[in-house]
Amino acid sequence: MLRTSSFAASLVVLAVTAQAQNLDEKISQYLSDPAAQRAVFGIHVVEPATGRVVYSLNAGLPMTPASNTKLLSTALAIARLGPDYRFETRILTAKPPDADGWIGGDLRLVGGGDPTLSARDIPYKKGAIQGDPLKPLAELANKVVEAGVRVIDGDIIGDDTRWPWLPYPDGWTVDDTVWEYGAPVSALTINDNALLLTIRPGRKPGETADISLTPAVEYYTIHNTLKTHIGAPRSITVDRQPNTRVLLIGGTAAPNGGAASQLIAIDDPAAFAAQAFAELLRARGVTIRGSVRAAHRLPGQPYQPSTGVELAKRVSPPLIEILKVVNKVSQNLHAEIALREVGFIKRSEGTADAAHEEMTEFLTSLGLDRKDFALADGSGLSRRTLATPTTFTAVLRSMYSSPWRDAFYELLPIAGEDGTLSNRFRGFRNVTAIRAKTGSISHVAALSGYAGEDSDRRLAFSILVNDFTAPSSEIRAIVDKIAVAILEEGKR
Repeated sequence: MLRTSSFAASLVVLAVTAQAQNLDEKISQYLSDPAAQRAVFGIHVVEPATGRVVYSLNAGLPMTPASNTKLLSTALAIARLGPDYRFETRILTAKPPDADGWIGGDLRLVGGGDPTLSARDIPYKKGAIQGDPLKPLAELANKVVEAGVRVIDGDIIGDDTRWPWLPYPDGWTVDDTVWEYGAPVSALTINDNALLLTIRPGRKPGETADISLTPAVEYYTIHNTLKTHIGAPRSITVDRQPNTRVLLIGGTAAPNGGAASQLIAIDDPAAFAAQAFAELLRARGVTIRGSVRAAHRLPGQPYQPSTGVELAKRVSPPLIEILKVVNKVSQNLHAEIALREVGFIKRSEGTADAAHEEMTEFLTSLGLDRKDFALADGSGLSRRTLATPTTFTAVLRSMYSSPWRDAFYELLPIAGEDGTLSNRFRGFRNVTAIRAKTGSISHVAALSGYAGEDSDRRLAFSILVNDFTAPSSEIRAIVDKIAVAILEEGKR
């Protein structure tokens, strides 16, 4: 009995001690973990309403932020374009069709930067993307037929000349560009500029694997050397050499093995869009006598808006809904698109350089020094992008004090609930008041956002971790503990 009472009393002491720990003590405890000892942590916590610093560690150290960069891009896009901004995609010809439906010239599919020409749900919904990825393009094809077009005596042109053809930001690697997360940036974007590659091993030894692409557009040539053998190890390889349209499928698999799927990037989105549109028109009975091609604008060439008779037009959902996708699921391409459009609208040139000039003006207006950041892209995929934790808290404070405070807050993943935080904060309860953007590339983990249900007592925080050698899962667990401690601090 005495032992039980002593044990109960010790638990009470431990509980009181835990409650008495302040934020500094909790973070110090978490950073004493062996995994954290072989990493560089940068942390900054502030009261956004007052600017009072609640906690600071290496807050002025420029670090690789990974996808936390999207917080900067989305904030800039809202501030410079407005939450109701919309993109337009147009179908143009030199002249309208004649009485027989004949067009004597090219038909031009003109991209206006819209990233929503896909099956993705807008507004954002949690879960897998379902439906026809070419549905928006098919709707445009229907409008062309409804306009009376039956014969196109010219080419189908995918036109992305709104922005210069500079598809890859500085610091993206060659390997990145093969996969969906490194899809090229274009003013004409279809299905996130990606295809779903599905590989089904043969049912019998020696039987060729079945390969399919979604959407099923005749674009890539597939070289399939995948071997099917009884007892063979499952080792399926996928590769695409830069500047080619040949997919190399190889490796080994056992018969009747399960399907393998991979999202791969489309190397030239405007060319792909033109091909897909031509196939949709032909399926609707339209004769095309010319070829299918892309129209790009090279860097340095002046922008000449595409003109002609408008046969059809699609207007995107409002920008704020697009930016919710960017931050909820960490969509790299959409972040780059938002950044390029800022450059186009505010500085008359849809380039990353123009957008970064606008970003620099935005960040320095918040009191930041130019040495606090060096941005190479808008998504954080670039290994050359650097920013201090104070850069993120400054932007979070700015948006907190702006007319778009609630809208910006709603863009962020909810801890343990949706987006990239769906599977985070396991074992914690009542953490949905943490809304934050994740970031993850090799040896980098980041989490920046807000903590607190009450908007008047909410804290803004940035946690950047670089140069770790421990498993990413261990570092993320430490980051989550720190975020929960920040949430609890706001309740004190």
